[in-house]
Amino acid sequence: MAGYNRVIMVGNLTRDPELRQLPSGASVCRLNIASNRQFRDKTGNLTQEVCFIDIDVWGPQADTCKQYLQKGRSILVEGRLKLDSWKDNDGQNRSKHSIVANTVQFLSSATEQGVTSETANSEVSAFDEPTVATAPKATRKSSTKKVLEPSFDDELPF
Repeated sequence: MAGYNRVIMVGNLTRDPELRQLPSGASVCRLNIASNRQFRDKTGNLTQEVCFIDIDVWGPQADTCKQYLQKGRSILVEGRLKLDSWKDNDGQNRSKHSIVANTVQFLSSATEQGVTSETANSEVSAFDEPTVATAPKATRKSSTKKVLEPSFDDELPF
């Protein structure tokens, strides 16, 4: 039977990364993230659900995570789901899911991008034309181009 095990998750670090060196010389960094989900329950109340998960990052990427990440930082993790099982001190069987990361993308917060809380909370009009910054070339200055979007005659909000 074929299997496919791939996870993509975005969340905020709940504590600073922990880096360990194995006797073989390999680096492993343990990250802990919280990912939030908001939804309306049966009564119409807005409910928030939080998923906490551990992430193991291996190799040179582990060193980079330890160097640049800290509690509260947003990250995107791509990897595989792993189930760890063990017996605790009382002899009870325990298990926990974690993610073994293939890639970790550091996501910047609005304040790191120089966006103030005033502009971060402002809404963009549906009639504003989006712009895309082009990558600067060695001899040319950076510029922006207008992106043309197709117009639709229907009144759907998306």
